Amino acid sequence: MILAGDIGGTHARLAYVEPQNGHLHVLSERIFPSRQYRGLGDIVSEFLSSQAAQPEAACFGIAGPVRNGRVETSNLPWVIEQPRLAKQIAMPATLLINDLEANAWGIAALGSSDLVSLNHVSSSPGNQAVIAPGTGLGEAGLYWSRGSHQILASEGGHADFAPRGELQTALLQFLEARYGHVSYERILSGPGLVNVFEFLSARNLQAPAVTFKTSDPAAISNAALDGSHPIAAQALDLWISVYGAEAGNLALKFMATGGVYLAGGISPKILPRLQGPLFMQAFIDKGRLRPLLESIPVHVITNDQLGLLGAARCASETGRNGDSGKS
Repeated sequence: MILAGDIGGTHARLAYVEPQNGHLHVLSERIFPSRQYRGLGDIVSEFLSSQAAQPEAACFGIAGPVRNGRVETSNLPWVIEQPRLAKQIAMPATLLINDLEANAWGIAALGSSDLVSLNHVSSSPGNQAVIAPGTGLGEAGLYWSRGSHQILASEGGHADFAPRGELQTALLQFLEARYGHVSYERILSGPGLVNVFEFLSARNLQAPAVTFKTSDPAAISNAALDGSHPIAAQALDLWISVYGAEAGNLALKFMATGGVYLAGGISPKILPRLQGPLFMQAFIDKGRLRPLLESIPVHVITNDQLGLLGAARCASETGRNGDSGKS
C-alpha cells in the first residue's frame, strides 16, 4: 500500500492507494486546507494517525520546483525537504516530485472514461505533454523511449507570455503594468482569469452591472458559461484562446505526437467551452507547422484523482528504494 499526496496552493489531498493487477485502487482519501497547517509534515502525520495501516512508501506531488529532494512551494509559505519529512513521518521510502510530474505519471493509470477528446485524431506511440491550469499553471512532458514513457518535470508555466494579435498585446501591457514580468501563469490559472476579466472590464466601462464576486474565478466562469454577463463570456473566450495557443506551443516543444492532455481543476469545469472552436483554432494556428498540430490528439482529463494516481504510480515504480525525489 502506498501513501500518495497531491499538494496544491489551497488544498492537500492524501490517499492510501493499492497497486493491484496492474491497476491502482484508491482505498481512502482525505482533503486538508493547506493554509491552515505549518507544513506538509503536520498534514501527513494527522492523516497517518487516523489510519490503521502503515504504507510501504510515500510520494507527494507538490506545486513548485523540486531540486535534490527540496522544494519551496509556489503558493504556500513552506519549504519541504525529503530527509526531514521522511524522518517526521517515519517513512524512509518517501519521494517528493513536482505536481505536474505526478500528473504525467498518472496518465498511464487512466481509462478511456477519464478522457474527453477535443479532436478526432488516432493515438499513436510518441512523446506526450500535459498542461494544467489551476491555482497556477503546470506543464510537463513524457518522452517515448523503448516502449514506455519517461517523465520530464517542467516550470514552463512561468515562461514569458507571447501575445497573439492586438487584444492580447493590450492584455500583456495591462499585466506588465501590474506585475512587471508576465508569464503564462498570470493568465492561465484561476487568478489569471480574474486578471483577464479585470482587463476587459477596464476597456468596457459601459458593461452591465456585475452581480457576482469578481475576485472569484469560478464565479466568472459560471457567468460566462450561463451567458449572464458579456464581459465574463469575453474573458473566458480570451482565456481559452491563450490556453489553446500555449498548449500548441507545448506540443511543439515536446514534439508531443502521442497526445496533449489538459489537466488541472479548471479544464473539466469549462469543458463545454473547450469543445467549441476557439481552443483548437489557437492550438493548430502555428503557420507552417499547422499540419503537425492537426495530427496530435488533444484530451481533457476528467478524473480529479490524477495527481494521486500519478504519485502512487511513481512511488510504486521508484519509491520503495528510498530515492530522494530529485527533479
